[in-house]
Amino acid sequence: MGDDGMKTLTPKLRFPEFRNAERWSTAPLEDIAERISTRNLDGAVTRVLTNSAEHGVLDQRDYFDKDIATAGKVDSYFIVDTGDYVYNPRTSAVAPVGPISRNNIGTGVMSPLYTVFRFSSKETDFYEHYFKSTAWHAYLRSAASTGARHDRMSITAGAFMRMPVPIPLPAEQKKIADCLTSLDELIAAQGRKVEALKAHKKGLMQQLFPREGETVPRLRFPEFRDAPAWTTATIGDIFETTSGGTPDRTKRAYWNGSIPWITTSLIDFNVITSAEEFITDEGLRNSSAKILPRKSVLIALIGQGKTRGKVALLDFEASTNQNCGAILPNDAVAPNFTFLNLCGRYEEIRGLSNGPGQGSLSQGLIRTLPFCFPKDKAEQQRIADCLSALDAQIIAESRKLDALKLHKRGLMQQLFPSVAGES
Repeated sequence: MGDDGMKTLTPKLRFPEFRNAERWSTAPLEDIAERISTRNLDGAVTRVLTNSAEHGVLDQRDYFDKDIATAGKVDSYFIVDTGDYVYNPRTSAVAPVGPISRNNIGTGVMSPLYTVFRFSSKETDFYEHYFKSTAWHAYLRSAASTGARHDRMSITAGAFMRMPVPIPLPAEQKKIADCLTSLDELIAAQGRKVEALKAHKKGLMQQLFPREGETVPRLRFPEFRDAPAWTTATIGDIFETTSGGTPDRTKRAYWNGSIPWITTSLIDFNVITSAEEFITDEGLRNSSAKILPRKSVLIALIGQGKTRGKVALLDFEASTNQNCGAILPNDAVAPNFTFLNLCGRYEEIRGLSNGPGQGSLSQGLIRTLPFCFPKDKAEQQRIADCLSALDAQIIAESRKLDALKLHKRGLMQQLFPSVAGES
């Protein structure tokens, strides 16, 4: 406890030159920052900003692809300058007490539902990183009113501004901020690498598979450049298709058996290597579920959000529910080729959907889908091997990205002590 009665803090991890330095002091946010509540009364500022939990402060039009707050309706909004901080009380899985972000994109206006504040110091990089940690969450939960909406924290601006925040020495603040900024740059570079590989794969697939109405791809491996044109037919002409079913959930004897049971939640342009649920032989016999052979290609016929139209390759024998369509393997087409071909046709497959609202696919609609393939299975496999190798590279680089994000999360827990954790 400091002389002023405020808590002092010591982070679990400190840079060598600060290990013997004094403990961090703390102070209410209102002591080092002021709340900003300047209204856009004359409507002079028309750029509307939002604070996204994942991406921070963004232009509303860029985030929503349209104007949510239209001209003439922003006169009560707060003016937010570059460098100001914004608290959005809307909660999410990413931001369980709502996000606090620094405005780095320029002057705009924000909804009065947000709390805007400005530090007295111009050097606030430390606090930009601090508010990405969870060190301040406990205070907000304790200060919020009960009975609030489930998706929004109910906290007054006054209580928010009384939030205790750490105040390390300026040199230590800079060291921490520089470290985390460098790590952010590394994460961003790795993210760009992953996105570049995905874009490369997408472009390659457009070259390796014929375009609509064509029977020869724009890019062909040297050993197949003089091979015949590809064959075009419908999925139903080439493959046997089927779908599954769900045993009665009230019958305990139908569940927790030894037969893997797949739902659309596992379908995501991936190879499915394990199941989350299992049914019994009795459940199989007393439902429309059926065992599918290994290397069946699954298509999500119905699913929440963007699930419908996604595909997966089944790497073991399993049953499925009725929302999964299945293309069974045969001797004419390599299963990996079928899977990768359909992976690149997501929007086309979704376009087959019938019905209002969410829409749905059906086994019958899937059977009408045109499918073009080379009769030589060696060419099919060559294409599949090429794209699978690229997939493996994307997965490896994505894992590196996840590892960097995990490292940063752990590092922040060590660098930023919770104001509720010590006294």
